[in-house]
Amino acid sequence: MKVYLTQINESWIVDKIREEFYLNFSEIATNNIKKADIVWVIAPWLSHKINTRKLKNKKVLCSVYHLDSAKKENNDLIRFKKFDQFVDQYHTISIKSMKDIQKITDKKVTEIPFWVDTKQFFHIDKKSDLRRKFGILDDRYLVGSFQRDSEGNDPLKPKLIKGPDIFLEIVHKIHKKNNNITVILTGKRRDYLISNLIKLGIDYKYFEMVDSNVLNELYNLLDLYVVSSRLEGGPQAVVECATSKTPIVSTDVGMARQVLSDESIFDMHDYDSFFKTKANVDVAKNRVKRYETPQGYNSFIRLLSSLYES
Repeated sequence: MKVYLTQINESWIVDKIREEFYLNFSEIATNNIKKADIVWVIAPWLSHKINTRKLKNKKVLCSVYHLDSAKKENNDLIRFKKFDQFVDQYHTISIKSMKDIQKITDKKVTEIPFWVDTKQFFHIDKKSDLRRKFGILDDRYLVGSFQRDSEGNDPLKPKLIKGPDIFLEIVHKIHKKNNNITVILTGKRRDYLISNLIKLGIDYKYFEMVDSNVLNELYNLLDLYVVSSRLEGGPQAVVECATSKTPIVSTDVGMARQVLSDESIFDMHDYDSFFKTKANVDVAKNRVKRYETPQGYNSFIRLLSSLYES
């Protein structure tokens, strides 16, 4: 069995998953699509760029993370229906997404969250040492957000499905109660939050692009990570926080409720419900174990083997 994964090159989680797959499964991974038995379309929004003639006589697995049915011009849905004829089986990373995909295709849909590498993400006990490393005083209350918040065509316009406006409202309310808050940001396209944090006089530190070692340190630095999304497939921050024992609360999106306790979920329509949540790190750590490496790889190998033999 030989597997080819489509490329994306957007410095996003899918790039990381592809890189780790090729690193850990070199015996079945191939960079030559002609030699592949299975083509894994891991970035479905680029399906229109795939030469479908190269898919002839191959099994096609397509990962779909979420479908934004609220969009008036739903290019994702149009692209999905157009490419569906070439797909043998679908993969998604949350039960919520699986149910949505099953409504628009009769192909098999398998739900498996992406693995989290415990060599990259793990708990660090010495928090005071981390604060000194990053120049942060011990009395600061650190709230994190490590995913993009701005639209690509207008960096000052919020990407609403990611809920940066919800995050901003929450940290603004925290700031009113405790002006020692510092917001920790990483990743690209953080323009909306940064510009508004400056307007509100809320302290922040921005680390644009960091490697996995620094990212793990930043998770461990936090007092709280907040997922404020309206729509998600993952997000991967849920499992990364869980395995590093980073306190996290989230809206009820993607796989959040599969990993986090009910008391760690808040209502995106009721900002005050955020202040009733509790970041239960013990429940999250226990539930995430099934996705931690090396165990987290096994489900994907079974999925690919099953597709190959079908």
